[in-house]
Amino acid sequence: MAVKDWNNLHYALAVARAGTLSGAALELEVSHSTVLRRIDALEKSLSTRLFHRHARGYVPTEAGRMLMSAAENMQDQLDQLVGRVQGVDEELHGTLIVTTVNNLIPHLMPMMRSFQQRYPQVRLQMVADRRQLRLEHGEAHIGIRPGARPTAPDYVVQAGITLQNSLYASEAYIRECGPLKGLDQLAGHRFIGTIEEMPFIPYIDWVARNVPEEQVVFRCNEFGPFEEAAQHGVGIAPLQCWSGETNPNLKRLLSPPQAWQTDLWLVTHRDMHRTRKVQLFLDWLKKGLAELPAEIGIQQ
Repeated sequence: MAVKDWNNLHYALAVARAGTLSGAALELEVSHSTVLRRIDALEKSLSTRLFHRHARGYVPTEAGRMLMSAAENMQDQLDQLVGRVQGVDEELHGTLIVTTVNNLIPHLMPMMRSFQQRYPQVRLQMVADRRQLRLEHGEAHIGIRPGARPTAPDYVVQAGITLQNSLYASEAYIRECGPLKGLDQLAGHRFIGTIEEMPFIPYIDWVARNVPEEQVVFRCNEFGPFEEAAQHGVGIAPLQCWSGETNPNLKRLLSPPQAWQTDLWLVTHRDMHRTRKVQLFLDWLKKGLAELPAEIGIQQ
């Protein structure tokens, strides 16, 4: 039987070295259950027990010792190869693929452009997708994701900023309908919402749960048209303050509610995380995010 997932062998080697699941989990920066699942999957794929389970920990069987010895040799060869590859990576050439949601692209573009000016030999690609691309399959090198902290195994997740969100409208709309005096005083106002419910986005979910259906006069399947519709007076739009505060045609209607805040995460796969161009871009991005004013984002 062949090893179907070589990552499982990496987990088994960590268990053999640490002697316990918890020790391996600490080394690999994953959960105890992830290590157990990986070991079980490897043993199942090989139809062979690799460890004796004892109260004090995990001890390799004879088959396990043979496999771990081979894995150690493979790891040594891989480390040597990585050293040579990193020398090539120092030249900072090739493509760097970044993925994020569509409405963040205009705000990230100045950072992308300044990075490109500093490192013109790196070709940047931006993939806009609400779906979280599979970094382990090479669909992207870096993910910039708002919302809940990603939990996929083998991902390195770093905090970006906590994004502020609020309600925005055009001056023409405010002259027509008046200001919004509070979240409990919605009568006489028009709102912009999404076609699908999005309970994982608090400021979007607030519209779905609190604004009467007849007052949601315009709906979109993406966030991009929100800003455009609001600045043309269609209605009040729930927006990230990064969009609202940088649009001169929009006015914020209330202070950003704390309950509407969303976290922004910087995500890489552990196999690519330490490459120089990924590290340089992450550092560049963190610096740019740290310079944002507090009304747009708060440092985590």
